[in-house]
Amino acid sequence: MKIAVLGTGTVGRTLAAAFSRLGHEVVLGTRDPAETAGRTSPDPMGGPPFKEWHAGHGHIRLDTFAAAAGDCELVVNATNGAASLAALGAAGAARLAGKVLMDVSNPLDFSQGMPPVLNPVNTESLGERIQRAFPETRVVKTLNTMNAGLMVDPRRLADADHSVFVSGDDAEAKKIVTGLLESLGHRDVIDLGDITTARGAEMVLPLWLRLFGALGTPDFNFKIVRRG
Repeated sequence: MKIAVLGTGTVGRTLAAAFSRLGHEVVLGTRDPAETAGRTSPDPMGGPPFKEWHAGHGHIRLDTFAAAAGDCELVVNATNGAASLAALGAAGAARLAGKVLMDVSNPLDFSQGMPPVLNPVNTESLGERIQRAFPETRVVKTLNTMNAGLMVDPRRLADADHSVFVSGDDAEAKKIVTGLLESLGHRDVIDLGDITTARGAEMVLPLWLRLFGALGTPDFNFKIVRRG
């Protein structure tokens, strides 16, 4: 499958590398490819500079948001949640029309300091805003409730059978995304329902952030335990 991953931070790079290892043709989308390719400072999460990372992943093409979205079958939104609508707007509604858009972003608002809050929250979600802004695109919210390492390697935890959620209006799009999640090793994929259920998935983040602080590690996830 041809996959465009929009966003060149830790999440975007991690997903792009994982999908490439699985045999997909992957392109990374960014606002300014020349500026991104020349970055020599660590990323905000302390990861290696993009230039260094890309030297080891030269088979993953770097292009503009628009070019990346236009030459793919599935788009992954791994941009900063506060900038997602602008990035997708740069990709272009016509290029996104009809395609599955796997949204892994979170609407974190750092304007009041740390810890960040969600904006929007409760009565709306970023997933819904994306779907409303791009009505011809098949948006599926997923993977936003865990760190990048677990997104692509759930087996790194002792109990790999933890849970991941999908939300979206298009049943076929959710089936395609679920297949990708399973190819990454996720075994417990829970369909929450239509795109409005992304509110719940996004509202997990305040709890996730506080667990991160309490545990001192981002290597944890949630498991939904059912009655046998």
